[in-house]
Amino acid sequence: MPEYSEVTGEEGKILKQKFTTCFRTGYIKIKGTVLPEYYLKFADKINEMKARDDDIWVCSFPKTGTTWTQEMVWCIANDLDFEGAKVNLPRRFPFLDHTPLFDYEDVLPKYPDMNLPDYVTDSIGFINELPSPRFIKTHLPFQLLPQQIQDKNTKAKIVYIARNPKDTCLSYYHHCKLMEGYVGEFDEFAKLFLSNALCFAPFPDNVLGFWKRRHDPNILFLKYEDMKTDLSSVIRKTAKFLNKEMTENQVNVLKEHLSFESMKNNRAVNYEEVIEINRTYKLIEAEGSFMRSGKVGEWKGRMSPELIEEFDKWTEKHFKGTGLEF
Repeated sequence: MPEYSEVTGEEGKILKQKFTTCFRTGYIKIKGTVLPEYYLKFADKINEMKARDDDIWVCSFPKTGTTWTQEMVWCIANDLDFEGAKVNLPRRFPFLDHTPLFDYEDVLPKYPDMNLPDYVTDSIGFINELPSPRFIKTHLPFQLLPQQIQDKNTKAKIVYIARNPKDTCLSYYHHCKLMEGYVGEFDEFAKLFLSNALCFAPFPDNVLGFWKRRHDPNILFLKYEDMKTDLSSVIRKTAKFLNKEMTENQVNVLKEHLSFESMKNNRAVNYEEVIEINRTYKLIEAEGSFMRSGKVGEWKGRMSPELIEEFDKWTEKHFKGTGLEF
């Protein structure tokens, strides 16, 4: 079991009062990263997990365009198999961290008729049994990925997607209200974000851990804003990284498949089934949709001038001199 510490201080109090549920019972820090305390049961399994040379991973901080990137990567790697893409994305491209985030062994007996799929209840076991090539999603920072990846003892490819921290924070807030049981206000959530106290935080460590490795031949670093501005170019760049040839027509067809409206209405990727389960069993009763707006710069209409200034100072502190700009 890895060494860990508790999340304490004012941030710890906010988390305890506003962000604990039957799923999220508490939080810890491992190698500086905030994670649900249940992660301890699976930390060693993840660290010892065997990566395969033909694995394709999508890594990210939450709410930075992960689902969008997963669908793009899967479709390119599978030669635009849109029939195959009708299978739920979490089954095609499972979330490694799903198991550590939820103590299903404790929760499920209370809901005996809740029939959750194996890629949810045992994500690590499910991934280990997948045929190659495997597609794997994670929000873990580089220093918590399987040791084999950290040691560069695999040719597995990693696509990392990053996003402006202000938009990330706002989108993460709505996501946590809808999907993870957060009951506080946005200003409190922003405080947790800036204090590096949210799950998978610190945001700068997560992003920069991959940014500084962006020149490694098996890592492709993408930005959400570039996908919004010129998706065709990002598709071509990703295809080249995955050693796939695409015609201009194929790029345009995929671009349409990946449009916000198409993704929002695509039940294979929009996580409406998860929201329905939460509401059916009254686990989380917030209103909204998983794919909410997808806009760049939405923070401008939501953050006070004081909070914007605080974010700007925080961003300069952590990213100045790194070469990374949003």
